[in-house]
This record gives sequence, structure tokens and C-alpha cells, in this order.
Amino acid sequence: MASAHVIHANQNNFEAEVVEASMQGPVLVDFWAAWCAPCKTLMPTLEKLVNEANGALKLAKVNTEEEPQLAQMFGIRSLPTVVLFLDGRPVDGFMGAQPEAAVRAFLAKHVVARPVEEELDAELDTLSPDLEARIEALHAKLSADGGAEETKLELAEALCLAAEFEAAELLIGGLTTLADSDVAKRIRVRLQFAKLAEAAPSAVELQDAIARDPKNLQARHQLAARFFTAGQSAAAFDQWLTILRTDRTYENDLGRRSLIEAFSVTDDADLIGDYRRKLSSALF
Repeated sequence: MASAHVIHANQNNFEAEVVEASMQGPVLVDFWAAWCAPCKTLMPTLEKLVNEANGALKLAKVNTEEEPQLAQMFGIRSLPTVVLFLDGRPVDGFMGAQPEAAVRAFLAKHVVARPVEEELDAELDTLSPDLEARIEALHAKLSADGGAEETKLELAEALCLAAEFEAAELLIGGLTTLADSDVAKRIRVRLQFAKLAEAAPSAVELQDAIARDPKNLQARHQLAARFFTAGQSAAAFDQWLTILRTDRTYENDLGRRSLIEAFSVTDDADLIGDYRRKLSSALF
């Protein structure tokens, strides 16, 4: 897979392409060999995830048959071996052909993908014709039925999907008999994350902060809120899982609490099932 983020490292360029480059951001070094079947299984996964990171991560592939001195220098005895460099030195790694989910969990501790800021903004600003028509119809229905609370809830939910959070909050704030309904509670969860995202630094600034300090859990929580509000639920869940795995005591178990709240307002049953299993694994 051709990519500007994937290079072939050798003894001549290792210092510049790995050690020095890791001063600017994490570099994943994949020690492999052509005869190694597990290496061939793992490499496409690494390339896929590096490309998904959109510049936040670099992959340097070292063919140990061609570069035996590099393999010896790092004590490589089993293939594949993957080593993550940061700030000029190896900080983490694993051996063997790991499944994609395991590699994602490994990378989540150190790397945050860099979706372009404009793309996040575009997702928030995009309003599908069907949703726009639904909102118009609900406004008309609200006028016709004298402001029935059931219609207010429907409209508030639609406005949340359209990222019109201020208008949704006004509707929810005016509820009385349905103020504590399950739908109202779900909408408040969405508004909570939206407010956090709105007050947070830009996604690029947050990603840079995490690249400098992977244990910056506040930045991870803010970035998760930005991802979730923009509809990138899996990316948000990964950040909250990393918070949970890093420090269960942070802000009264914020990672776990945020995941559970986000699950309650996510409609993708397969995604929820996947991350509930990851949550259980992290807890037990």
C-alpha cells in the first residue's frame, strides 16, 4: 500500500527517518522478513491504521534479511516485532501478528488520528435533505398542535442530529411532564457532549497536545466529545477507553461514565456490542 506515511528503513536512513522523526511524532517500526507468514498477515493492518492516522503516525518497515545489523541492534529474536519510537527512543512494542482490534488498542495509548479540522466542521454543518424536511415538518406540527411536548421532543432530537444544539436545548428546557423521559435524558447527553466540544480547543490542537503527552486525559476527553459530536463514534469510544485504561480514578472514572452515556445515545447496535466487549475486557 503506497503511502507518504510508510517508508522502508535501513541502516543509512534509520537515524533520520525513525529516531529524529520520532521527536516530532510517534514512529512505528515493523521488523519483518519475506519468509515470515505472520509478518505478511500483520503488515496490511499496520499500513491501514497508519494511513487512517492521517499523518499522526509514521510506519518504518525494516527487512531484517537486508538489515541484520538493525535487527541485532534492537535485539530482535522473533518476527514480526513492532517497536514504537517517541521522543527519539523506543517506548512500547509487541511481537507476533496481532488482530486489528489489538493493534488499535495498542496505538490508542500513543496516537490520535488526525482528521482534517475542516472535515469535522463539515460533518457538523451538513444537513441532509431528509433531515431538513423532517425538521420543517416538525416545526409545522408544533405550531399546529399548540406546542405538545411529544412534538418538542421529536423536534429536539432532530435538531441534535442536525447539530442545532442551542435550539434543541431551548426545547428541552421548556419541558414539564416529559422532562424526565428517556428521550429527554438522551438528548441531554448529546447536549452535554456538544457543549464540551464547543468549548474545547480545535481537534488539531488537541491531537498535538496528546502527541506531546499521551497521558493528557483532559485533552483526550475533549477530543472524544468533538469526535462524538461530529458523528465519529468509534473514534470517540477509543479515546474514552484509553482514559479508562490509563487511570480509572481520573475525574471519578470519567472514561467509563462517558462510554456508558455515549452508548445510550448511539443507534449502531453492532458498534455498541463491540465496544461493550472492549469495556468489559478493560474493566475485568
